[in-house]
Amino acid sequence: MTSRQLIQPAAGQHPSPARAVAVSSAFGTFGELLQGALPDDGPDFLVTLPIARWATATFEYTSARDGVEVFPATKTKARRVAEAVLARYAAGGGSLRLDGSLPEGKGLASSSADLVATARAVASALGVDLPPRVVEDVLREIEPTDGVMYPGVVAFRHRDVELLDRLGALPPMTIVGIDEGGTVDTVAFNRIPKNFTAAERDEYARLLDDVRTAVRAGDAAAIGRVATRSAHLNQRLCRKRTLDAMTALSAEIGGVGVVTAHSGSTIGLLLPHDVPGFRSRLAQAINRCGQLVHRERVLCYQTLASS
Repeated sequence: MTSRQLIQPAAGQHPSPARAVAVSSAFGTFGELLQGALPDDGPDFLVTLPIARWATATFEYTSARDGVEVFPATKTKARRVAEAVLARYAAGGGSLRLDGSLPEGKGLASSSADLVATARAVASALGVDLPPRVVEDVLREIEPTDGVMYPGVVAFRHRDVELLDRLGALPPMTIVGIDEGGTVDTVAFNRIPKNFTAAERDEYARLLDDVRTAVRAGDAAAIGRVATRSAHLNQRLCRKRTLDAMTALSAEIGGVGVVTAHSGSTIGLLLPHDVPGFRSRLAQAINRCGQLVHRERVLCYQTLASS
């Protein structure tokens, strides 16, 4: 989602430096439906779970200005992305402001969404098209990145910042989750050797085939089975103390499984909207999650069909 406004000099005045303002956004994810590595020393990959929460970037471009000022000032990676896009397409600089509702360090792709929204906003202000493949090229120089530059669910080589496959759209579901606390540095996590066995790599390949088929068929139950298995496989890498309790709760209330932030602090259950008695089941899930953690750490997100 992008909007752009050109700022023109007033009539009768000397022309001012060319300026434009653009606002763009990128969605976040609730962890990943699947994350692992492929056989024969194949690449690490993940499968996204888009949610209806966004990061928003506002960029004001000025052709006579040098450098980029970013707010908040801590968003240094977003500043680097803005400068990289400018270096590709135009001289000048500007100011960048980032907003959104994605918490940081929780496994909800907040950093990836910031960077994608930034690249889109700068390109829009410059009046240039920025396809996802070019966004990949820009972000590859910054950090491992989620696949949120693509609409819908994708399989993505996050360490290489490269699309693996487009899978389609998710059926409508609510994710009822909890934040177990703390934060995880995704960049540092991706540097840790995972030492997947050959058997694990074979299983991840089968799970990728399964989730590809499930998403394209809109099969929520099959999606949930893959997500649950991936959550359990990830326990040795980023343990969730409530995984067993959340898995049992999902089965009890009629959810289709659990999903985890493989490099974050969140875990949730997947509740399809077409399950009988959805509202009462949702209320029960929220209440029971509030018994596992402080109620303010209970999370609710909607799956996102497209960007």
